[in-house]
Amino acid sequence: MEPVTHALASLALARATQKRLPRFGTAILIVSGVAADLDYVSYFTGPGAFLRFHRAVLHSLPGILVLVSLIAGVFCWTNRRLPTKKTVLPLPFIVAFTFACLGASRHLMLDLSGGEGVQLLWPFRTSSFAWNLTTNFDVWILIFLVAGLLMPGLFRLVSEEIGERGNTEGLRHGASITMLLLFAYLGARGILHRHAVDLLYSREFHGRAPVFVGAFPQHGSPFNWRGVVFTDSTIEELNFSLAPGAQFDPDRSQSHFKPQESAALDAGEQTAAARTFLKYARFPLASVYPLDNGSRFELRDLQFASDDTSPANIIVRVDFDVSLRVKREELLFASSRSP
Repeated sequence: MEPVTHALASLALARATQKRLPRFGTAILIVSGVAADLDYVSYFTGPGAFLRFHRAVLHSLPGILVLVSLIAGVFCWTNRRLPTKKTVLPLPFIVAFTFACLGASRHLMLDLSGGEGVQLLWPFRTSSFAWNLTTNFDVWILIFLVAGLLMPGLFRLVSEEIGERGNTEGLRHGASITMLLLFAYLGARGILHRHAVDLLYSREFHGRAPVFVGAFPQHGSPFNWRGVVFTDSTIEELNFSLAPGAQFDPDRSQSHFKPQESAALDAGEQTAAARTFLKYARFPLASVYPLDNGSRFELRDLQFASDDTSPANIIVRVDFDVSLRVKREELLFASSRSP
């Protein structure tokens, strides 16, 4: 999820637990709920660093443990440095640490629900975990959060305008309902994802049986999905709908034939860029193209559509001369790829 959704979800969580919040409790939940996305700064150092560190260092269990400890320590230090009213209880480290863990856990839950994946076991393993329930920006989650945070406040203002005494219970109840709706929505997306996977396994694609499949949500309707299907000889891609009455036609899939064995293919797969990429890719597809004075090897991850411009969509490109000597070898953001 993107940072705005994380911040709003943290604010909703803070309102829902406001009766139990310590001093700086809302700030702790918001900071710990967005801090893991600091690893996004690796984008500015290039696709290689982004591939290695995005949703890895600060999204891993060891990284989260260090991060929440630092956040708790900073707020405990701030609590001691700033004067407080006598009615305000001190902020023990264990309390600050617990609420920081709560905010960070909520962040991980939303990121795991997406399709990009989270390297929970970094640096011990580079494999990613993803539930493939939502896109990185889910408009429905944003609507739930904005409505749940704003509507109780508007009702409170209306009540005060007509002379009724305002209170904060409406804000807390609204936030609690919002969090319940968020969990229910993710649960419903989980059911749809299971249905999408079962549907892909149940059909043949151009007469070829599936060996392994992946189902990825698309923007807009929760019923719109994109399937990736590995068969013995091809990788199939297709968009389909799970809406009531929608027809599923497996023969509409786009077939990617697995590349034939060649010296250029072997040489490309042995390059450092390709070996690095293959550590992280979930559905890799290699291609070899002829050039006027050599050949080009490309490698991309089919979990991302070809027109996906998100930074996580990274490709490998290696150009060889006629003697298979590397002329250029690079990792590229797909959005910046040029012919």
